[in-house]
Amino acid sequence: MSPWFIYPTPAPATPVRLFCLPYAGGGTSIYRAWPSRMPGVEVANVELPGRETRLGEPARAEWVPLVTELADAIEPQLTKPYAVFGHSLGARLAFELCREIRRRDLPPPLALFASGCRAPHVPRVPNPPLAALPDRSFIAMLQHSYGTPPDVFDDPELTHLLLPALRADFTLVDGYEYTDEPALPWPIHTFGGTDDPDAREDTLLAWQVHTSASFRLRSYGGGHFVLRSRPKEYAEAITADLAELLP
Repeated sequence: MSPWFIYPTPAPATPVRLFCLPYAGGGTSIYRAWPSRMPGVEVANVELPGRETRLGEPARAEWVPLVTELADAIEPQLTKPYAVFGHSLGARLAFELCREIRRRDLPPPLALFASGCRAPHVPRVPNPPLAALPDRSFIAMLQHSYGTPPDVFDDPELTHLLLPALRADFTLVDGYEYTDEPALPWPIHTFGGTDDPDAREDTLLAWQVHTSASFRLRSYGGGHFVLRSRPKEYAEAITADLAELLP
């Protein structure tokens, strides 16, 4: 099996597969409970280098090599209808992965689900590069700007293990440069928290320009990590959308 994918509940007989990409610093555990909430959907969690089962590998901090490696790994997994979901940095990575899938003329996804992430062409509010901050300032900024729970950094040993992947991920965040390409020919459905300052409703609606198919926005009460407080709503919405999109 590929180290890039974890299937919490393998279900090869299901009609559709959902690839889930993590937010910055996250791993496959984010979506571990989703299969029980998504009947008829096989959940495939993407395990990026530098975390959880791949902790011994260096985390990737450059867009082109990461997208290329991920596309290489996902190609053999595209054996039935599928969709791609990502939250925050994961949504941006999902978008770039979908564009690479189109370039390679691979089987297309049913949809791209983007959560907690402004549209790729919308510039970020100018901020000092997060990845270059000293550890204490870096952690404080994560907690202040992204709402990272304080207890994540209570254990010094765990913090030491998490920081390399976090810094690599925020190097990606800081270094992202949008390049113009034609709109994707499959649906884009977006999700967000009404109190998320990093992905306001107008920046989520801006995803519309990146699809020539259908577009949908769902907003829930919550902040940047709304998917953690609204797992039931997310699972039900995506399951319903996939049932609607299946041929």
